[in-house]
Amino acid sequence: MSRSIRVSLSEQRLELVEAGKVLHGYSVSTSKFGAGETLGCHKTPRGRHIVRAKIGAGRPIGTVFRGRRPTGEIYSAALGAAQPQRDWILTRILWLSGAEPGRNRLGPVDTMRRYIYIHGAPDEEPMGVPGSIGCIRMRSRDIVELFDRVAAGTPVLIR
Repeated sequence: MSRSIRVSLSEQRLELVEAGKVLHGYSVSTSKFGAGETLGCHKTPRGRHIVRAKIGAGRPIGTVFRGRRPTGEIYSAALGAAQPQRDWILTRILWLSGAEPGRNRLGPVDTMRRYIYIHGAPDEEPMGVPGSIGCIRMRSRDIVELFDRVAAGTPVLIR
């Protein structure tokens, strides 16, 4: 099975593709700061990537992660209201690694060292519009579906 992921920054859409056919499309939210690759820019990196690691298999929907580890919390609207400035990483994480040295891999443009993920977000976060600080946010139910359908090493193209 040769599956890949395509992310359109202009359309705020992620597509799971196999043999050139779109298997499923999802509304996402990428960086509110636009596209860019430099460390500390809080922008979504472009180009070819791979899923380097899958984190959170089997965890309940709404599991809160910090530093790629579950905190023991399960997200709720009340928890979100109590901590409105927190950047929520929920449910599952697909940790991305750049595949283009000098563009999104190694040195000051390294996607993995920037901790760029495809991850779950609170249901109240809007999808289809930029809003993250670099990552690609999805609805928790959508990230579970995607997570279960891709393997580590899956190619990801962000354009």
